[in-house]
Amino acid sequence: QNYRSTQALLGAANAVIDLAAERFTKNLWTDRAAGAAPELVNVRDEADQARFIAETVLQNREAGAALKQQAVLFRASHHSGPLEIELTRRNIPFVKFGGLKFLDAAHVKDLLALLRFVENPRDRVSAFRVMQLLPGVGPTSAQRVIEHLAQAPDGADALRDAPAPARAGEDWTSFVEAIEALRSGRSGWPAEIERARLWYEPHLERIHEDATTRQADLLQLEQIAGGYSSRERFLTELTLDPPDATSDQAGVPHLDEDYLILSTIHSAKGQEWKSVFVMNVVDGCIPIDLGAGARNEIEEERRLLYVAMTRAKDDLYLMVPQRFFTHGQSSTGDRHVYAARKRFIPNALLKHFSRRAWPLATPEGARPASAGPKIDVRAKMRGMWR
Repeated sequence: QNYRSTQALLGAANAVIDLAAERFTKNLWTDRAAGAAPELVNVRDEADQARFIAETVLQNREAGAALKQQAVLFRASHHSGPLEIELTRRNIPFVKFGGLKFLDAAHVKDLLALLRFVENPRDRVSAFRVMQLLPGVGPTSAQRVIEHLAQAPDGADALRDAPAPARAGEDWTSFVEAIEALRSGRSGWPAEIERARLWYEPHLERIHEDATTRQADLLQLEQIAGGYSSRERFLTELTLDPPDATSDQAGVPHLDEDYLILSTIHSAKGQEWKSVFVMNVVDGCIPIDLGAGARNEIEEERRLLYVAMTRAKDDLYLMVPQRFFTHGQSSTGDRHVYAARKRFIPNALLKHFSRRAWPLATPEGARPASAGPKIDVRAKMRGMWR
């Protein structure tokens, strides 16, 4: 017996696990007969997925459900990046389990510090962080340059005349040229963040052993930045931690705080929440690409979906983005691929779910009918082949 979920949620979860090759004998049941069916929510892309979750979380909160009673689950830690940006933009507090917060990762902080220093050369926190990325530049050297910029009438122009750290060599020259190029605005936004990333990547590879994985995060940040009109707007809506936050790990929240839960499915085992959102319920994410080889790996992915679904007490939203970001395409691609609903929910199981698309198309957006002459398109098409 399951004392947590409604029968509608358990019915859908049981139907998913019933298709497993190695079926366990137990069937979960509950005395909570009432309840809404789990929802399959179709959205255009990861950005719409993040917006839907943020808006629904706030609606639930207005209806009396605390943020702590809601959770967003995902298969891999990096799947939550766009959502974390959206939650930060809306000032929705959250705690992440099973990985670093996207904005708390050292490499993301580094790139944001570079952009903030370009925007404001008198930003001591950002300047202190980004200058120490250069080999041969330590706290004393960085502080000497920062003091020079603070005393100059124009901090931006003073960087070229600043005392170059003796051990930095050509890296310092490259740094100054990159800052000047970004401040000139010639590239325009969001091309500027690509220029900043290209400058930072050699330092990323030197500092971190897992540079390839971290580069994927920076490409995702670059893609998210494209949704903002300018560098200033982008930086205004994101926050860089104060200088005492030198660790990559987020602090432990206080008991009296209210915050949304973000968690990998593995970290969610044994937990329960009133409302649960499961991100990226598409092939390639659940099952994740690396777990779609052998049959036993596929079945483990199915069990993970079952675990995610049975964490919900009242409301369950399975998010199905049609188009999502990838970093494996060539430079001529748009860095997105199209995905189908996951194989674990075939058409035969759709009766256990309610389905909707978001956002709804509005009639106001439709074009009015033309008052001009009518054209028989069918006749014209037939005529083309004669």
